[in-house]
Amino acid sequence: MKRLRMAVQIIYTILSNGYLYGFLNGKIYQGNLKYICAPGLNCYSCPGAVGSCPIGALQAVLNEQGFRVPFAVIGFFFLFGSLLGRFVCGWLCPFGLVQDLLHKIPVFRKRKRLPFHHILKYGKYVVLALLVCVGSTFLFSGFAKIPAFCKYLCPSGTLFGALPLLGANGQLRSQAGLLFFWKLGILLVILVLSVKVYRPFCQYLCPLGAVYGWFNRFSLVQIHWEKERCSSCMACKKACPMDLSPEEISVSPECIRCGKCTAACPEKCLHFKK
Repeated sequence: MKRLRMAVQIIYTILSNGYLYGFLNGKIYQGNLKYICAPGLNCYSCPGAVGSCPIGALQAVLNEQGFRVPFAVIGFFFLFGSLLGRFVCGWLCPFGLVQDLLHKIPVFRKRKRLPFHHILKYGKYVVLALLVCVGSTFLFSGFAKIPAFCKYLCPSGTLFGALPLLGANGQLRSQAGLLFFWKLGILLVILVLSVKVYRPFCQYLCPLGAVYGWFNRFSLVQIHWEKERCSSCMACKKACPMDLSPEEISVSPECIRCGKCTAACPEKCLHFKK
């Protein structure tokens, strides 16, 4: 399961960022595929990205003059949320892959959660409400609507978008200012923290994970727990990177469907629902 998941993550990341010309020339792909959202947090501005980020697309619609209900983006969330839930986070998100790889580095004593996790886990809902929705719908920065999450916070945009573009485009490098260094600082903090804590951005700040988490209880992809067969050994909780109990696995909005619990269960009472 672990090898399969890693292979899927790597293959998906390569396919969703496969516009090699963009990386070589510091150009953003702007073909017809950019009208389609990719399910994971994959920045529109990444020079290799062939699709759009759903959070970026949501902000783009909300940024338009007047007020438009973003039916297409909401429909996208309902489609992938009802089908996969946070399976997207565990198997298809490029920035999730980055955090997974960093957490494998054999330094520091590893932690699953930060202190005050029970409070901090709601941070992603605050980001979704204030930066994504309020920041895009109402008036910020004088009289201009702004994609506040993308502009001020998103580390995926900095890693996959800003850094490759600046590396390949000297003119853009000359224009990098305080905002870029602010976002670079956020990225570095999250990357360093990821070495010690499992997926800190996913757990505490990702608005896309907040959206998909709402669908976890009834999405098509589920991890089924056969309670009557469970011996309460808690091997699944020890293996779960989100530190979830068997009662919480799959139904919790924090479960990313990584499948580690299914591999660890000696009674085989946890498995992906057929």
